[in-house]
Amino acid sequence: MHHAVVESWTQRRSWLHARDARAKDAVLLAFLIAVATTARMSPRAAAGYGLCVAAAILASGLPPVSLLLRACVVLPFSAVFALFAVLAGDPNRAVSLVLKSYLSAAAVLVVVATTPLPALLRSMESFGVPRFFALVVQFLYRYLFVVSEQAQHMRAAAASRGGRGFTFRSAASALAVLFARSHARAEGIHRAMLARGFFGRTVALAQPRAALADGLFLAAGLAAMAALRLWNH
Repeated sequence: MHHAVVESWTQRRSWLHARDARAKDAVLLAFLIAVATTARMSPRAAAGYGLCVAAAILASGLPPVSLLLRACVVLPFSAVFALFAVLAGDPNRAVSLVLKSYLSAAAVLVVVATTPLPALLRSMESFGVPRFFALVVQFLYRYLFVVSEQAQHMRAAAASRGGRGFTFRSAASALAVLFARSHARAEGIHRAMLARGFFGRTVALAQPRAALADGLFLAAGLAAMAALRLWNH
């Protein structure tokens, strides 16, 4: 099985892992709103929001270096818009844009890495997200694992046959075979789900129950986000 690292992180045990997904999503939403509505990401504001992310990473028990490096995936996209801001003569806005996108990505990654996907989707539905949208997200996320696994098997098979080198023709052929095999595998998975009684919704084995610690975490998180936003007004 070739699962993504983030998927394996959700199976760990920590104080943040144990918190209710709805509380984590609410605090995350407040954090994203606070970051997005901060006009200029001053050093004081960046330090405050950065401390929140650092505290979340510490409470999650996740490897900080690996997590922060994975959050850099948004930097190429934000750098494009930052470049336009620099060319327009506003370098401060460019720096603010990069910091906002990176802090937001790190915060989202912490929540995703500490919340199993079924719990995350149930939390989304409780906030009014359409069930169809949540279902599409779930299948898209799982299908990425199917494609990744098939690609790694094909790569191992090609290496065992002494294949090397890269050409457009070989890449196109491999891509066609990859999606054909992935489609067949996905069809088998879908039939297995139907055989197990899937009716358009994932059934939870246990309903989530909020504890006192979840309520305290929610109240403290929302208060901290409000205080930071007012502090950086």
